[in-house]
Formats: sequence, C-alpha cells, structure tokens
Amino acid sequence: MVKELLGKLSDAHGLSASEGNVRAIIREELDGFVDEIYEDKMGNLVAVKKGDDFRIMIASHMDEIGFMVQYIDEKGFIKFVPIGGWYNPVAYTQRVILHGKKGQVTGVIGAKPPHVMTPEDRKKEIKTDDMFIDVGATSEKEVNELGIEIGTSITIDREYKLLANNRLTGKALDNRVGVAMLIETLKQAKSPHTIYGVFTVQEEVGLKGAKVSAFALKPDCAIATDVTISGDHPGITKKEASVEMGKGPVLALVSAAGRGIMSDPKVTEWLRKTAESNKIPLQLEVGDGGNTDATIIHLVRDGIPSIPFQIATRYIHSPIEVVDLTDVEEGIKLLVAALKTKPAFN
Repeated sequence: MVKELLGKLSDAHGLSASEGNVRAIIREELDGFVDEIYEDKMGNLVAVKKGDDFRIMIASHMDEIGFMVQYIDEKGFIKFVPIGGWYNPVAYTQRVILHGKKGQVTGVIGAKPPHVMTPEDRKKEIKTDDMFIDVGATSEKEVNELGIEIGTSITIDREYKLLANNRLTGKALDNRVGVAMLIETLKQAKSPHTIYGVFTVQEEVGLKGAKVSAFALKPDCAIATDVTISGDHPGITKKEASVEMGKGPVLALVSAAGRGIMSDPKVTEWLRKTAESNKIPLQLEVGDGGNTDATIIHLVRDGIPSIPFQIATRYIHSPIEVVDLTDVEEGIKLLVAALKTKPAFN
C-alpha cells in the first residue's frame, strides 16, 4: 500500500547529492516491474518501461533539505550551513542525524537560550549563523573520532506518523510523495508508449538532476510529480495558496508567477481530460512561488512540453509536513490512466 511505501520513503535520509539510501529503496521496489533501471553520472535513477517511439518522462526528485558540516570548533560544537530552503527558526532545537564515515551520529541543534537573551535579542529572528550542533563531544578530536568531518551531510531525525482522516506527517514528504506516486505508477502502468521514470537528484539546490536527465533522454513531454502549498489552515489566504488537502491532486498551470513554468496547454488538456473521464478529482493552481523539476525540463534542448503534477501539502520544508493519502492515491490513478494515451500534439 502507498501508506507503507510513503512512510518508508519519508524515514529514509537523502540530502541533496547524497540520495543513495532513497535510490536503494526505489530499486528494491521496482525490481521486476520495469524493463531497465540504471543510474546516470549525476546520480539520477532512470527506470524504463519500453513501448513505442513516443517518450514520456515523469520526474520526481529524491533529495531532501538538510545541512552540511562547515567546521568543528575546539570544544566539539559543529557549525553548519543549510542545504536547500530553510526558514531559520524551524531548524532551531531540532534533533538531527550526521551521516559520518563510521555511521550515523545523533545530534541536536542548539543556540543561545532565551533565558540569557536581552529583550531586543528575543525580538530578532534566530539565524543559522547563531546555531550549532551538539553531539555530546567535548573536543574537535572526539567529533573526528566519530567519523564526522567538514562536508558531512546532516538530515532531520524524525519518523513518520499517521494522523486522523487518512493523513500522514513526516519529514521529506517534499518530495517523497512524488517519489511514491512515481513508483506506484510504474508498477501499475500499462502504456503503449515508452515511459521514463526519472528519480532526480539535487532539485532542492537548483533543479540540477532533472536538467541533465532531460537532456540525455530527449522525451516528447514531461510531468514533474511534487508537492505544493496547501492553503486550508489558519494563517494563510486563498490568494496565497488556493488548493486544499483532500480535494485531489493539483495541476500547476503557472509556477512562480510565470518566472518558473507556463505549463504546456496540450499536456494540461491531456491530464484534465483524463481526470474528467475517470471521475478523478483535480485542482488547478496558478502559483506565485516555488518551482519543480518541470521548470528546468521544459527549457532543455529545443523545449520539452511539461507540467508540474502536485499534491497539496501542509508545512512544506519542515520536519512535520502533512499530506492526505487519498490525494496521493488519486494522483497515482490519474497518472496510470493518462499513460494509456498521450497529449494531442499537432
């Protein structure tokens, strides 16, 4: 079931450029379901279901946001830099895992306690420059003996949990949700066309893996499975985010107010008609911010007709992201149905 798969993927650790753990899960899940699977030089995992000459690429990034060791001071406290987009206060007081040469090491993100802050300091947003990681060591030498060094990757230490109403919370649902949808789609799809399921790397640091893989594969069209901001909780307006959890997957017609992608009309029509004919709920979005792999894919070579296909998610880029599993299941149904046909290009 997608619930168990998504839980496994959420708990896996895969900082940008260190996605190996996630790749291993995908390979295991897809064993026997695809005709070919391989890793390219960048680290993208490409799963192929062979068909006719029409090539459809579905991209889903494996990486998650996290941190990296910048230096270790003489008392054993670790300074770090954020990898990917962090709102600084979210990182403060989190428990983390440092992926050292000798295995995983648990640490906590600390900073100056509020009890000794001045009234003015308390009003200021805490910055990552003010934070450090404490692994319990008392010296730089002890930290090094744990296998931690400059460049060690760091991810959040958090396990997924089920909520009420078929909802799930966990870390890295951006974008293990998209990964789970793509895995299940590849398992179930019976398409006359050639399908490239591409599990991309380094999306959170510049959409890098998708660019490389799209250039190599030269697909006729592309879909990027990802998450988008859900606008159904206190503190957010419909203008800021109009889609909601529990109302079906989302087609992004525009991302980043047009600075990202203006989705291809034929690909949009293809997916909308599929949803309508199969009675699958579907939401439309015109977004002001945020990009997906589709943003870079559609600019590769002479242009690749593309669209983001997303799931409304609460609290994106935090350790407690929340999704509705029914939306994920409906997204898989739509993709499986769509792959039986293709966009009506001239």
